[in-house]
Amino acid sequence: MKYFLIAGEASGDLHASNLMRELKKLDSEAEFQFLGGDLMLAEGKNLVKHYRDMAFMGFVAVLKNARKVLNNMNICKKAIASFQPDVVILIDYPSFNLRIAKHVKDTLNIPVYYYISPKIWAWKEFRIKEIKKYVDKMFTILPFETAFYKKHNYHVQYVGNPSVDSIAKRPNQEQSFEEFCRLNELSDKPIIALLPGSRKQEISSCLPTMLEAAGDYPDYQVVVSGAPGVELDFYKPLLTSANSKVIFGQTYEMLSHATAAVVNSGTATLETALIGTPQVVVYQLAFSRLAMTLKPYLIKTKYVSLVNIIAEKEVVKELLGHYFTKESLSAELNQLLNNKPYRKQMITNYENMRAILGKPGAAERAAKGVYESLT
Repeated sequence: MKYFLIAGEASGDLHASNLMRELKKLDSEAEFQFLGGDLMLAEGKNLVKHYRDMAFMGFVAVLKNARKVLNNMNICKKAIASFQPDVVILIDYPSFNLRIAKHVKDTLNIPVYYYISPKIWAWKEFRIKEIKKYVDKMFTILPFETAFYKKHNYHVQYVGNPSVDSIAKRPNQEQSFEEFCRLNELSDKPIIALLPGSRKQEISSCLPTMLEAAGDYPDYQVVVSGAPGVELDFYKPLLTSANSKVIFGQTYEMLSHATAAVVNSGTATLETALIGTPQVVVYQLAFSRLAMTLKPYLIKTKYVSLVNIIAEKEVVKELLGHYFTKESLSAELNQLLNNKPYRKQMITNYENMRAILGKPGAAERAAKGVYESLT
């Protein structure tokens, strides 16, 4: 069968590539065409558009790049019409994907499946109308989403969380701290890991404050997780300390060896928790004071990070908007690095959250659900 997939960012590329791998095990004649990244390209040859040309975050960025967004959408529509897939599979990325879903259902009458639901339980709940109208099947990755969609009379299939799979199967789990440091030309100081995000816009807005706060702890070395698709030269002007280094393609290894992590809100917060590294979650907002004032009216969840949402309590500190300062971040880092009971409680809460998510096998279960529904 022929599968057309759309992923608009790094995490979507990872999860879509795992789904493609599992589909190939079930369907020996599987053909893929997709918008995504290098990981998907390793599983299938027909890349239509790389996500690095699609990842615009926030209203202003989308507006500034409106022509490019529309061009990407037209390219995608033409590719689907030409490829004539048996199914279109969407991975998160709702602003783009729901428009494509409408087009596919209205003009091509091709089944539309969604793997990894848009976070409409947090904001833009009105999108449920589009999902019910244009999405034939939804495969969810967070256990509470089942009840949320049931409230709207829409059946979904919970397949488990792909981050559980990624962490369980991560490479170099036996690697020692000494070997990691030697391979990356690091010192023997303990590590503070910084994960400023996968998009250039969020990296440039988050990383300077992260580096400033981490600089208060000279007994630690600072290691920055480089995003796939973002060149080293982009990071260099942001690096204000000689005690910092950017490393690419080793985020899981870096987290495994870090004493603490500062993580930009997103899938990485969940991955950090599954690895077991104490963390603080940050997120920069435009017009931050106004945004934080309006937060209770715009966002339906009490928390922003997936760790806290899944656990239904504050497991990790969230520093959002104008609360994300050098001083507040430095103070929280002090807790993570030096308060042993605080660290221990966070790790215990991680274990409880891990039990809620369930066992590995999300991509396998999702692929089975896709394939069996089409045959």
